[in-house]
Amino acid sequence: MQKNEMKQERKSTYHLCKYTLMMCALMAAGCTQQASVPPRVKVQDSALYVERDQGIGTADLMEAAEDVLARMYFTIEKADVDNGLIRTRPLPGAQFFEFWRSDNVGTDNSLAANLHTIRRTVTLDISQQDEELRIGCEVQAQRLSLPEQQVSSSTRVSGMFSLSSPSLQRLKLNPKQKKEMAWIDLGRDSQLEAEILKRIETRIVRRTSHRLQMTENQT
Repeated sequence: MQKNEMKQERKSTYHLCKYTLMMCALMAAGCTQQASVPPRVKVQDSALYVERDQGIGTADLMEAAEDVLARMYFTIEKADVDNGLIRTRPLPGAQFFEFWRSDNVGTDNSLAANLHTIRRTVTLDISQQDEELRIGCEVQAQRLSLPEQQVSSSTRVSGMFSLSSPSLQRLKLNPKQKKEMAWIDLGRDSQLEAEILKRIETRIVRRTSHRLQMTENQT
């Protein structure tokens, strides 16, 4: 009788330890899964929003944004971490044979860049709004306007836009054309804005997930 009671007590202790270990394992797995959640990021109205409680700061966002712009062949003209501002130099639109470039988003923009001289300038503004970091993106597009020279005969058609002759084509402009040459504002390129923000979002999620994975491996 006493032996049966001891066996029963041992079984109860064994099951209790087993259930305790299972609960600890489940709790640890839950904590790990919670820590591995990627940052909550959303794109809305030409802006990217990132929750601040994900361990991401202004410097991290600027680094990711500069990397994205560099991969799209934009040259950074100004990068101010204190004010959260990034501005690029004007980038001429890609031509049809530059298949490796991605600054012409959409058929209309690709067609315009091949028919005209188009350039685009990107401005990113990073600010704090309540519990979120906001990246505003503005892409201004411009088209080059070259004044025509007066043509008095068919033989002078070749020199309508430059100092060219029927036998030799030159890209050199005459002084009057240079003076009257101007860039016409075409407004914002919303399609390129959306593409840039989407790439920054992907970059942030990928980098943060990699950082969390490294932290888990160390622990």
